[in-house]
Amino acid sequence: MRAGTTLLTGVTVPLVTPMDPGGRPSAEHATRLLDALYAHGARTLMLLGSNGEGPLVPASDIGSFAAGVIARWRELGTGSVTVTVNVTAAGTLDVLDRADAAAAAGADALVLSPPIYFHHRADEIVSHYAALAYVGLPVVAYNAPRYSNPITPGIADALADLEHVVGIKDSSGDLTLLEHLVGISARRPGFAVAQGAETQLAAALDLGAHGIVPGVGNIAPGLALALVAAHRAGDTAEVVRLQQVLTDLTGLHRVRPGTPSIKAVLARRGLCPPHVAPPLLACDPAEQEALRAFVVPFEEHLVARLPSPNL
Repeated sequence: MRAGTTLLTGVTVPLVTPMDPGGRPSAEHATRLLDALYAHGARTLMLLGSNGEGPLVPASDIGSFAAGVIARWRELGTGSVTVTVNVTAAGTLDVLDRADAAAAAGADALVLSPPIYFHHRADEIVSHYAALAYVGLPVVAYNAPRYSNPITPGIADALADLEHVVGIKDSSGDLTLLEHLVGISARRPGFAVAQGAETQLAAALDLGAHGIVPGVGNIAPGLALALVAAHRAGDTAEVVRLQQVLTDLTGLHRVRPGTPSIKAVLARRGLCPPHVAPPLLACDPAEQEALRAFVVPFEEHLVARLPSPNL
């Protein structure tokens, strides 16, 4: 079983899910985006997270989409790439169905938030994670308290006692919690911590996080990679500068919060259809125009523009 440090170190791009006009995942429509991300230096992807609209994707669609994306990603970087798949759902049985599909598709690891919708006791949340042991893949816990039950310090400690749980991606923005998670990694070899809060990427690295998982990595992967490289080099001024650019870029969510805005930017660059999973709606013309104007100052940092196909 792969250690979390091989799964979460560096930059993970939480891939948006290219879709057909009906809101169904389409591995075929992902090809251009995958090629562009790889060309810009990305090597690790997470599928079907919050940026990937994962909980809105039916379990029956996960296998074919994940298999197609994983096959293409490995064609691009044989032996040097990683793909994790988020299998978060409201109930454990649904999670197990999603996990089986992801494993059959060739995922390197599973990513799982605590259950969504209902509030659960700590022992129920730990049991939810324990149920994935049979799959045989490493599991990365995903703390996204905006969408699911939160991972508290006590729950994190209990999850770290499960052999198949090899790390945590924290998107809470709580640096005190993140410091606690880093402390777990110091006690348990191979246990990794990644930061998903985009305005605190540098702060997390300073605290000892192994990697970062920024949603804007879909449109500016080079910025995230440069931030990690500058941090490793001890170039504090450059880290501060790059973090500010990344923080400024997240301002696109003031035009339209969430994945629709990222997809609109990518669609204009010919890399991904604008379609989203219902009940989400794609950006309307006014939002598209506002996003076009917003990203102009960031043009040098964005993924390469391609001639727009009939997406």
